[in-house]
Amino acid sequence: MIIDAHQHFWDLRLFRQDWLKAPAHRPIRRSFLPRHLAPLLRRAAVDRTIFVQTKHDLAETRWALEQTAKHPWIAGIVGWVDLASPRCEAQLEEFLDHPRFVGVRHVVQDEPDDRFILRPSVQRGLAVLEKRGVPYDLLFYVRHLPHAADVARRRPGLTLVLDHLSKPRVKEGRVLGWIDELRDAARRPNVVAKLSGLVTEADWRGWSASDLRPYVQAAIELFGPDRLMFGSDWPVCLLAARYGEWLDVLRELISPLSTSEQAKILGGTAARVYRLKGRSR
Repeated sequence: MIIDAHQHFWDLRLFRQDWLKAPAHRPIRRSFLPRHLAPLLRRAAVDRTIFVQTKHDLAETRWALEQTAKHPWIAGIVGWVDLASPRCEAQLEEFLDHPRFVGVRHVVQDEPDDRFILRPSVQRGLAVLEKRGVPYDLLFYVRHLPHAADVARRRPGLTLVLDHLSKPRVKEGRVLGWIDELRDAARRPNVVAKLSGLVTEADWRGWSASDLRPYVQAAIELFGPDRLMFGSDWPVCLLAARYGEWLDVLRELISPLSTSEQAKILGGTAARVYRLKGRSR
């Protein structure tokens, strides 16, 4: 079974997406809904997906959970709660009984304070997730990556999911300043990572598999297949690649692994980490 562990929807009639106003994002400046993704999944033989939040808005999480009733292939929702709020646990309680609520994320990369994740109020929120057994997705840039090992050490019972390998500078071909911090994060057994978002860190019009290979190989060496999962980052990936194109390239890059190891990256790790329930269709 193939599970896309990282995709998004947005309905611009319901929720503003101010980040789409950037000129470079014009190609994806429209609504992207389950009906748009479904045929791409069939074509690529992807069985299930995990929606990941885009808004700091409880309403988006509620809306996404509603979509799972209409589209059972949406296996999980990584939603949002206000980690810094005294009401964090009460907000979390609203979602915990839903079988498709599987995790929480905050768009840390856009916070003006680079140490946002280390704030005492946010750490209290992460302690709530740790207590309730809810994984937390880390959306970091490279400059935030040192915090991954720190948070993992402080919250050893919290599963941390590093989105997009913390967005290494693929276009510049840079590994220094990223690989050592990734190694530190990988030393913590409660950190896992997504092989996602790499094509949009490369040259959108001229990337190749060889540009991505050093980053994928480093992740495999440091985390191993048991702690890596495939994610498309659709529809953001469309800025640089078609849906199936990234999956095909990832298959090529992990082809030296055994069949069972590839299966973990392509679905097994996501099913285990997010404790997915139910059938795909």
